[in-house]
Amino acid sequence: MKTTAPTQQDETYARLRQWVTVGQFLPGERLKIHAIADKLGVGVMPVRAALQRLAAEGALVNVPHAGMQVPKLSLAEFDDVLQTRLLLEGEAAERGAHRLDAAGVAELLALEQKMREALKANDAKGYLDANELFHLHLYQAAASPTLLSLIETVWLKVGPLSNRLFEVPASLRVINDAHGDAVMALRLRDSAGVRRAIEKDLFVAAQFLRPFCA
Repeated sequence: MKTTAPTQQDETYARLRQWVTVGQFLPGERLKIHAIADKLGVGVMPVRAALQRLAAEGALVNVPHAGMQVPKLSLAEFDDVLQTRLLLEGEAAERGAHRLDAAGVAELLALEQKMREALKANDAKGYLDANELFHLHLYQAAASPTLLSLIETVWLKVGPLSNRLFEVPASLRVINDAHGDAVMALRLRDSAGVRRAIEKDLFVAAQFLRPFCA
């Protein structure tokens, strides 16, 4: 079967979706179409279409007379998202750990090392990029496209808050601990232990992010 190559609009959407997921935009930030187009090196039409798609997914809101903005989560909304993440990502982590081969485990070990190095360098972007890949590779190993799609949709809601972790010095001493627990459990082939570690990771990070909710 012949596959269709991604269009510029598709690529623009994927890039902006990833930016939202890793917290490149902050809650309440107004997104300027021309500035984004210039940064991506594309026209305004693909950007406008991509922003509309993200708004349809709930990742952005269209505010009258203000344009597209990143929504702010209330505390109740944030806690609801957290509970959903614990259910979805805990399940994906356990399934993924059970199916990971040696190469997959080695890849996660390397990403955990990158996160440790990024924290030492106070490199927020480096940490968040490696963190996203760590979770994504683990969840992809679960081989459940439906589960992964649900997780990625939920990520859109909390991604804009993620950078705020680096505004809390106390968080930097502990936010990577659960990843260390996860790689230890992976070495032991303890899939239930990996699930507990990922649930711990989500819960601990959430405690530092809750004060930033609207």
